[in-house]
Amino acid sequence: MAQFFQIHPENPQLRLIRSAVEIIRQGGVVIYPTDSSYALGCHIGDKNAMERIRTIRKLDDKHNFTLVCRDLSEIAVYAKIENQHYRMLKSLTPGPYTFIHKATKQVPRRLQHPKKKTIGIRVPENPIAQALLAELAEPMMSSTLILPGEELPLTDPYEMRDILSHQVDLVIDGGYCGIEDSTVVDMEGDTPFVVRAGKGDTSLFDV
Repeated sequence: MAQFFQIHPENPQLRLIRSAVEIIRQGGVVIYPTDSSYALGCHIGDKNAMERIRTIRKLDDKHNFTLVCRDLSEIAVYAKIENQHYRMLKSLTPGPYTFIHKATKQVPRRLQHPKKKTIGIRVPENPIAQALLAELAEPMMSSTLILPGEELPLTDPYEMRDILSHQVDLVIDGGYCGIEDSTVVDMEGDTPFVVRAGKGDTSLFDV
């Protein structure tokens, strides 16, 4: 049975944040808020937790997972960033964007795109997510909380608990945070381009 934490959306209680991070470190799967929607998260190095997320969402082995990072300096550990892209990343993080980059050797192979060897990276502008990442001191592996057969993510933490109480270890109620996906931007080449338009402003990438 999943635990249920009500965490203040603007001033997260440190005691609850520490308890949540301990669950993540022990191999737990957590539901947490971001700046675009609720997401499933787990420890970057935990293969079993990742497989549990695959099962919840019925994902195949070609699905791109995302590493949720604290800041730009942490992104640089896990993604190969071209010099001309640093300024853009600096201006757009934190924010509702997922950036696709070539992965560094720090990224477990199972998290990379099987052919392209890329990884999605994002820095959410959400106080609870930021507090979790700061306490964890490393990225979380993450996937939007969209159930099989649905087009939109779940928004009600109580409904999440009812549906997934036996499949996750923790549901964080951080209030309403939206139903839009993040905007996905491919940063592999010289010119970034939008793969999926979402909450983030896409006019910055018009060419």
